[in-house]
Amino acid sequence: MAARASRTRPLHLCRGFRSPPWPAAHWTKPGLSHLIKRTTAPLIYRRFQSGHGTPGGTGGGNDYQLGPCQEVQPQPNTQSWGESGRYEEEDSRSYNNQRHDWRQTAYRMIESAATTGTSLAILGYYKHVVLEKINNAFEPGDPVLELAAAGRGSTSVVPGGTEKEWIVRPEQDKIDKVVAGEASGHYYLLLGEKGCGKTSMILDAMQKVDGLGIAMMECHADLEIFRIRLGKALDFEFHEDYIGSLFSIRGPRDTTALLDIERAFNKLEKVALRRKRRTGQPLVLIFNSMHLIRDDEDGLDLIELLQQRAEAWAATGLCTVLFCSDDYIVYEKLKHYASRMELITVQDLPKEMAISALRRYRAKHHADQDMEGDLEKIYQLVGGRLSYLSRVAQASNMEAKANEIIENEERWLLTNCGLLGEGQDDDVNEYSKFASAAMVLCRALVAMEDEVEGGTYNEDRGWKLPQIPLHIAREIMTRADFIHRYDHLNLFTIDSKANVRADSVPMALAMRKVCKDPRFNQLLEDSLERIGDVESLGRTREITLKDLWESGKYEFTMRNAKGYTDKVITFTATPAEKPDEDEDPSDKK
Repeated sequence: MAARASRTRPLHLCRGFRSPPWPAAHWTKPGLSHLIKRTTAPLIYRRFQSGHGTPGGTGGGNDYQLGPCQEVQPQPNTQSWGESGRYEEEDSRSYNNQRHDWRQTAYRMIESAATTGTSLAILGYYKHVVLEKINNAFEPGDPVLELAAAGRGSTSVVPGGTEKEWIVRPEQDKIDKVVAGEASGHYYLLLGEKGCGKTSMILDAMQKVDGLGIAMMECHADLEIFRIRLGKALDFEFHEDYIGSLFSIRGPRDTTALLDIERAFNKLEKVALRRKRRTGQPLVLIFNSMHLIRDDEDGLDLIELLQQRAEAWAATGLCTVLFCSDDYIVYEKLKHYASRMELITVQDLPKEMAISALRRYRAKHHADQDMEGDLEKIYQLVGGRLSYLSRVAQASNMEAKANEIIENEERWLLTNCGLLGEGQDDDVNEYSKFASAAMVLCRALVAMEDEVEGGTYNEDRGWKLPQIPLHIAREIMTRADFIHRYDHLNLFTIDSKANVRADSVPMALAMRKVCKDPRFNQLLEDSLERIGDVESLGRTREITLKDLWESGKYEFTMRNAKGYTDKVITFTATPAEKPDEDEDPSDKK
């Protein structure tokens, strides 16, 4: 066995060799398997240093020798790799590294492509869902109708609840066509005083078509609240690009409220195009209470944005926009750039319709308690304002309720524009100007009552309040900026023809009562005089000259534009005359 083992040539393995996990008998290399089969002693392999890179070493790195366990000895490696062997090993490593790098690059490219494709698919689906939600907002069953019906406890949104109790106004047919989408090519402004029935007519028109193709919202002075209400009306949450953060798109709240409103209108335009191709009818978008938008820079930007969209949609027939306002200032702002706008004015009911409405309201709440003469007397007190008629009809004593309404209007007038007289302080001068201008206009309107043809009240036609053109009213007040504030406070109203009058019949009666007060004229004159004194005092400058005693003097030199002296003024102190000692002071008068 020793001789056999000595004849066995030692097996040298290159560095980097590792034994396989299966038994040696299953090795498939011919030379190695033949050698193992001929060896009966246990075989091991041992790693040792051949001396490459050390003194006396001739081999190349770590070498292994396989043989019987009792004869395994570290052998010097006499193999010389040479330059060609080193280059082949380096080429092999470089090839493997390049192959590995290409695999990693290809894997990353496939992964990025899959991520991008999936993200685009999700983003497209998300945008599709956004459009579907907006489209569903114009399906039958508007939330505004549900809230209005729930507030009245019935399925009807009109104040009476049935067609018999509801007063059909002359403007109702026009509003019905606008809301139903039959009047395209224009956008509309519904203008009228508070409480004359504008919103009720809109809700009645929406109920007739069950809110199909209609979205309605209430305006607000704050742009953020306006944005939220618009999103609620359109079922749009302003987050359609939030998933775009995968592509470094800015988040939804990195923008302003106006930009969010513009984005909502862009989505609405796409939905309107689809519905126009499918049904041929335009969408209807209603903005109620436009007078609540502030008269500042943000408010003007919002109105400009709304009007631009309304003009563009009216030209293409995609969407009909209906604005509703109590104040004339909205009409002033829209009139600058209005080319397709139509104005619908709503005023108080005439006498016959007002008494008919009062009779129907009264029959619902207190039937068979009043005579026809009582109804006409109530009309003389409250006029044809629907909100006042409804309030009076629900009271047990209509006349007492009507007088209470007039008294409340008088208090409202004096609370906002009460005169302070000559004892007012300098700090309230601005308020005094505001109040005095209103009272001057009240006095002018009350003085014109005798000039109205047929009187302010006629049994045949009812009430006809005196009115003054807007430019004349500004001349009377000597102020141009106060009139819109009066209109917003519901003291005066400005109609579509720019005529100024009392806001309602109760307010006109309250103005008459205030102006007939014996103290009114004197109080107004004292207030105006005090305002003039304060203004004069503010424009006056007082100069105090000192050190003029004992021949002291001041010299003032006046020069022209070229710097030459025009004149010199000298102030000199004059000694006071002393009385003669011999003269009797009693003789001097």
